[in-house]
Amino acid sequence: VQLQASGGGLVQPGGSLRLSCVGSGIDFSIHVMEYYRQTPGKQREMIAAINTDGRADFYDDSVKGRFTISRDNAKNALYLQMNNLKSEDTARYYCKVYNVDFWGQGTLVTVSS
Repeated sequence: VQLQASGGGLVQPGGSLRLSCVGSGIDFSIHVMEYYRQTPGKQREMIAAINTDGRADFYDDSVKGRFTISRDNAKNALYLQMNNLKSEDTARYYCKVYNVDFWGQGTLVTVSS
């Protein structure tokens, strides 16, 4: 299994980023998918999830209304649109297949002026 994350970078507060995650060795279409994030010294936290057909999603209160998770099963891809970014969103972001114990390298998002 490989999970290739991309889209991170440095952005100013109030800005936007779109994260992407492309998988290989596993069929995304039959799995619930999740995004986690982790800051140094803290545990990884799940911030968004999406069901197999993309019609249902979940968000942690910290990102609700600002982030949108989506997927393209034909491309075996998962996305996270992040708007109105705040300094507290600075973290390494990971996509994850629900109930599969595997983590990719993630992508770093830094929100700073």
